[in-house]
Amino acid sequence: MAESLQIAILATVFGTLISLPLGIAAARNLSPAPVAWAARTFIVIARTFHPVIVAILFVKAVGFGALAGVLALTVASVGFVSKLVADAVEETSMKQIEAVRATGAPFLGIIVMGLFPQVIPRFIGFTAYELDSNLRNSALVGIVGGGGIGATLFTAFQRFDYDFVLTIVLTVIALVMIGEIVSGAMRRLFQ
Repeated sequence: MAESLQIAILATVFGTLISLPLGIAAARNLSPAPVAWAARTFIVIARTFHPVIVAILFVKAVGFGALAGVLALTVASVGFVSKLVADAVEETSMKQIEAVRATGAPFLGIIVMGLFPQVIPRFIGFTAYELDSNLRNSALVGIVGGGGIGATLFTAFQRFDYDFVLTIVLTVIALVMIGEIVSGAMRRLFQ
């Protein structure tokens, strides 16, 4: 279970670190059209396949283990979070951005001072939700060889050891519930 938790956390961290700049690049109100369309194309490709299918590809590419699970869930995180970030950026008020732009600030200054204050609370919510999702999906990618509790779960099913299966399922449910409590506390902290 510890490995599944590590896979979920690493995939969420890597995925959200990639998603923030990618989502900003995909926003049509900030980026030039060719950049926005290229970023959106990348996002669509990342969102196209279920994490289990991506995990199978990474298991073939890098072998069995946690690395394949982290890579698969990172791709899923990038596809999901960057789409939500792009939509959030497109829904922001351009008045603050224009005010910062009018001061002569460079693009990075416009992003940090005009955009981030509007987007960061939602981004934290997206990240918390993605961590919950990755906790659940880490069990699925483990079934196909992506490390974590999924392999143990699959083996318990094959042995008809349903008591152990129930224990694993209840543990995953408990972790997701703890994640929900922590994400709620984070959202209240940053609002």
